[in-house]
Amino acid sequence: MAGAWIPYGAYWSTPFARWQGAFAHLHPLEFGAWVAKRELARRQIDAAVFDWGVLGITVPSKTCFYGLPWVTGMIGAMQVGGPTVNQACATSARMLQMASREIIDGAATVALAISADKCSNGPHLYFPAPAGPGGTGSHEDWVLDNFSNDPLGHHAMVDTAENVARKYGISSAEQHEVTLQRYEQYDEACADDHAFHRRYMTLPFEIPDTRLRKVQATLWGDDGIHATTREGLSALRPVREGGTVTFGSQTHPGDGSAATIVTTREKARELSSDPSIEIELVSFGQWRTDLAHMPEAPVGAARRALQAAGITIDDIDCVKSHNPFAVNDICFARETGFDLRRMNNFGCSLVWGHPQGPTGLRAIIELIEELVLRGGGTGLFHGCAAGDSAMATVVRVSQTRL
Repeated sequence: MAGAWIPYGAYWSTPFARWQGAFAHLHPLEFGAWVAKRELARRQIDAAVFDWGVLGITVPSKTCFYGLPWVTGMIGAMQVGGPTVNQACATSARMLQMASREIIDGAATVALAISADKCSNGPHLYFPAPAGPGGTGSHEDWVLDNFSNDPLGHHAMVDTAENVARKYGISSAEQHEVTLQRYEQYDEACADDHAFHRRYMTLPFEIPDTRLRKVQATLWGDDGIHATTREGLSALRPVREGGTVTFGSQTHPGDGSAATIVTTREKARELSSDPSIEIELVSFGQWRTDLAHMPEAPVGAARRALQAAGITIDDIDCVKSHNPFAVNDICFARETGFDLRRMNNFGCSLVWGHPQGPTGLRAIIELIEELVLRGGGTGLFHGCAAGDSAMATVVRVSQTRL
C-alpha cells in the first residue's frame, strides 16, 4: 500500500524558549542545522540517506534566501534539495503534506522535514519606493507589525479571538479554566524529570554560543514559562477594553526548531528505534474561515482531514491543537463534540509557546508519543494560521509483531 510513514523516534524538538530568552542570540537556520546534525548522530542516521527535504521558516533571517539547500548542506546532506515553506503557524502541517506527497508519488524515498524559527529580534524591513514622495520608501517590523495588523481587515490577531469569543459567548472565566487545565497537562509532561519530553527531546539541552563552537548555557526544559494560578489569572484585565482575552489565555512568541523524517513503510522500519511501532501520515485538511475569525478555522480543516481519512471525530483517540488562544480549544470542542478535557494531554502551544514554523511539528511529535503510550490509535492535529486559515493532520500509530 502506497503511503507515507514516520520512523519511530526519528524526530526531535528543541525546548522552546520565550522570545528574547535563551535562544535570542542564535541564527535560527544555523542553530536548527546544528541541532539536526547532533540529533541524527544520536540516532545513528547518516545524512546520506536523504534524497529530499523541506524547510519551514516564517521569520526572515540573514541569508535565508538559500533556504533548504543551505540547511541540508550544513548537516552534511549536500545531495539534498527542496523547497522552503512559509504558511505561518500551519507551516509544519504543510511540510508534512508536501513530504508525504513526494514519498507517495515515488519522487523521493527518505525526506527530512525541518523547521526553525525565531521571533526574537525580528527583522526590520525597508521597502524602497522610487516613485514615492522624495523617493521615501516604507518599512515594517516583520514580527510585531504582522501580529498587530492583518492587511485585509486591519485587525490584530487578538481581535480574531475576541470575535470568536463573542460569536460563541465565551467568557474570560471559561478561557481561564481551559488555561489552568492546559498548564496541569503540561505539568504531567514535566513530571519525573521531564520523562515525557525526554521521549523526543534531548535534556539537558546544551545552548551553543553564536559561533556554534562552545556551550554557553544549559536548559533543563522549556525556557520562560511562568507559573499560572487561578488567582493570578482572575486578576488579569482583558487585552482589549470590554473584551475577554487576557495575556493569561493566549500564548507567547518563541524560538526553537523541530524536525522529522518522512519515508516509505519499509524504510521507516529500517530507520525506526523500534520497528514494531508504525506511524502513518493518513490525511491532511485545509480550511479558511470568515475574515477575522482565525480561531474558528481549525474546525473546517479538521473536518476535511477526517473526511479524507474516511473517519469521524468519534474514531479519534487523541487530539493536539496549536492553540494561540484558549478560545481555539473551546470553539473546537463545541463544534465537534470532542471532550475539551481530552485534548492536549502533556502540553500545547498555549503553554510552551509559539515559534510559528516548528510549533505544529512539536505538537504532532507529542501526539505520536501519546498514541504510543496508549498502545496505538488514531490522532488528530489541528492549528490555525494567519489569514483566518488552518491545517489539520491525521496520524495513525500501530504496533505490529515482526
